[in-house]
Amino acid sequence: MADEDGASPRELILEACRRNNNSLLEETLADLAKLAKKAGKKEKEHVAETLNKATDGMGNGCLHVAATYGAYDVLDVLLDQEGVEIDNIDRMEHDTPLHKAVRYVNTLDKSDWESAGHPIVDILLDAGCDPRIRNKAKLKPVELVDPRNTVLRAELQKAEYALNVGGDVVADDDDGPTGSGSDSE
Repeated sequence: MADEDGASPRELILEACRRNNNSLLEETLADLAKLAKKAGKKEKEHVAETLNKATDGMGNGCLHVAATYGAYDVLDVLLDQEGVEIDNIDRMEHDTPLHKAVRYVNTLDKSDWESAGHPIVDILLDAGCDPRIRNKAKLKPVELVDPRNTVLRAELQKAEYALNVGGDVVADDDDGPTGSGSDSE
């Protein structure tokens, strides 16, 4: 499926993530569901598969792109999709969407951290993103936080503590972090 300009579903999804364009995303998801139905596929599985495979040239998935641009509304829709992988690792830095969200917060003026930045991290944590996953540089998201942003640092530490107390285990190997979750709402 492509729109009248020839854009693929992947391109439309990534563009929606870059621009925080909820209507474009929802239209694309509806089109994917219709296409799946016509092809006799399960709609939710087809949508999740398309979202999970939608990456840009740098290996960033749709959640990475949305987090990078602070696209809260789009993240809200994406995270509501059954089967979407929430702890994908990008190709370049081995960042998860949570790493990208912290990097996004760091780009904001200090006065915008809590109003514009923290909600991006919050929605990812609420969806179940694992704050213990390390990137290529062996850094967890909390280790990327601007040292002056004590509120965000505390929030990530609290989320990490909650997972550790709960007995969840995150694996690391010599090649870098592993970890893949899916939102099963």
